[in-house]
Amino acid sequence: MLLAANPLGGMSSIIFFALILGLMYFMMIRPQRKQQQQRQEMMSKLNVGDNVTTIGRLHGVVDSIDDDAKTVTLDCDGVYLVFDRAAIMRVDQQVAKESVESDDKPEETKPATEAKDAVEDVKEDATDVTKDAKDDLGE
Repeated sequence: MLLAANPLGGMSSIIFFALILGLMYFMMIRPQRKQQQQRQEMMSKLNVGDNVTTIGRLHGVVDSIDDDAKTVTLDCDGVYLVFDRAAIMRVDQQVAKESVESDDKPEETKPATEAKDAVEDVKEDATDVTKDAKDDLGE
């Protein structure tokens, strides 16, 4: 029995190839463009005072931005480091512009006050123990 030739000939392979290209576009290229657009938007909204994470997983606060050199200076607990803007992986917390401009010092928080009170209590207890030990030794 002879095999009948495909009536579409080479047309079916062209259609299959076009379908594969269309699938690649919607599965790979389009999402990548969307990510690029989101990243560009994030970088354009980057301001002084924002908490950021670098591609090396270093966390810091933006201290200054140099648009000409395309660099960002981060304050990492008092250590100032200069990075390329491309090294910023994500903005963890954006600070409102009003709070960056105000020079008011933040009020002391309740946990900080409680910690200070606890330290004072420990110092008092240590002083009492020292006095008791001296009394026991007869000093």
